[in-house]
This record gives sequence, C-alpha cells and structure tokens, in this order.
Amino acid sequence: MIGRMDEVVFDCAEPALLAKFWAGVLGGEPMMRDDSWHYVDVPGFSRLAFQRVPEGKSGKNRLHLDVDVPDIDRAVGLAVALGARVHGDRHSDSAGSFQVLLDPEGNEWCLVTPPA
Repeated sequence: MIGRMDEVVFDCAEPALLAKFWAGVLGGEPMMRDDSWHYVDVPGFSRLAFQRVPEGKSGKNRLHLDVDVPDIDRAVGLAVALGARVHGDRHSDSAGSFQVLLDPEGNEWCLVTPPA
C-alpha cells in the first residue's frame, strides 16, 4: 500500500455550485476552503472536493460516481430538481438498473439499484 484515500477531486469552473449540488445528492454540508476550492465531507464516504480550473470539460469522464438508491424514478426527479440532467436511456441487466445523469457541469454519474 502506498497511502490512503484523502479525497476525490473534481476539476470545474464553479466549485461552490458543484459542492452545493453534490451535498444535495449525497448529504453533508458544502464548505469553502477558498474561492477556488470547495468541498463536501460525504457521510460514510470520502471527501468530494471541487477545484476551479481554467479549462472546460472536453470529453467523457474516465471516472464516475455510482449512487445507490432504492427507487430510480424518485431519485431522478430529486436529482433533476437539484440541477442534474438525464443522459440517455435507463439500462437494466443482471447487475441491476442504472440511469446516467450529468451534474451541473456535465460530469457523468449514475443512479443504480440492485437487481429485483
């Protein structure tokens, strides 16, 4: 082992906006270290941090968060009310169901449920 997980950092244009959004999705309080660095200490998980960078998002995420929910329909409605956008169709297979969404800056993430 080299070390332990400290935090997951999102490069973004609006750190305060994403901290507020993800606190609404996962819990915790949006916090500010300074104007260019905001974070959320997610209950039961690592810290999510949001760092302002000058360049915009230019492609598909190579890493994304899966958020386990009991009811995808309800969770999609709540996420959209917070500022998420639905991306593509819902998929189901032997592992369960998932719906891809985009956060307010276009980062992909999934709502997931186990198989019925």
